[in-house]
Amino acid sequence: MINPQIVTEAKEKNTKTHPIWFKLKHNKMTTIGFLVLFLIVCLAILAPILTPYDPAKINVAEKFQGPSLQHLFGTDEVGRDILTRILFGARLSLGVGLLVIFVAACIGIFIGAVSGYFGGIIDQIIMRVMDMLLAFPTLILAMALTASLGPSLHNAMMAIAIVEIPIYVRLARSETLVLREKLFVKSAVVFGIKPIPIILKHIIPNAVSPVIIQATLDVGNAILMIATLGFLGLGAQPPTPEWGSMISTGWKYLLDYWWYPTFPGIFLFLTSGALNLIGDGVRDILDPKSNR
Repeated sequence: MINPQIVTEAKEKNTKTHPIWFKLKHNKMTTIGFLVLFLIVCLAILAPILTPYDPAKINVAEKFQGPSLQHLFGTDEVGRDILTRILFGARLSLGVGLLVIFVAACIGIFIGAVSGYFGGIIDQIIMRVMDMLLAFPTLILAMALTASLGPSLHNAMMAIAIVEIPIYVRLARSETLVLREKLFVKSAVVFGIKPIPIILKHIIPNAVSPVIIQATLDVGNAILMIATLGFLGLGAQPPTPEWGSMISTGWKYLLDYWWYPTFPGIFLFLTSGALNLIGDGVRDILDPKSNR
């Protein structure tokens, strides 16, 4: 018979040797999230090969055709293939979501590290500004900023990045307050290294873990906000294939042409859900306080 103690020791050894792979392998929901996201990314990358249609080409003769072998997801009010627009829209949504969160995280972690390291009046000014931004609901503030800048995809991206920055500032600041008391940081100060190099070489690399966790959770939210702004007419403008604007136009025809808003909504739901599942898994792996 197999000794249970040997099996337990082998499992513990495997966990210690490959902790990340072990946790991912045994987290079914995270695995499902990765598989769904991988499928959507592959469809987006292979969009020009998978579909022969132009996402912006108008063909009024084929408007409002239902799902068929020729048009798997049907056509819209001007005869454009909905599947084609969804696949090209996936490129836009995923790219914009990743870019917005990357920019917000990079800016936020630097500002937060500066605030936490220097303290005093600098810390007070930065944190009061961040508190002002956090006082407003994220989506409402993004809508206000986009409306004031003008409806466009670039302005929507800028607005979302601005409202996401305070979250990363607070995370980076809280980590910096702990790190600046560590021996290696104090040793760098004693050796005469200037504050900015200390922040860039010693503080930020050690404060990046919670930022990565938050970023993985925020990508899905960023995609939803881009879609919401597009739904309200503040994001991508026609004829750009974008899920939010497609749903905005298609919901008017929901009762008669159900496929128009339904399929973009399903892809939006699957993408944001997959990213949230992945974010939960990354948090479980990187956050030592997580013990679920």
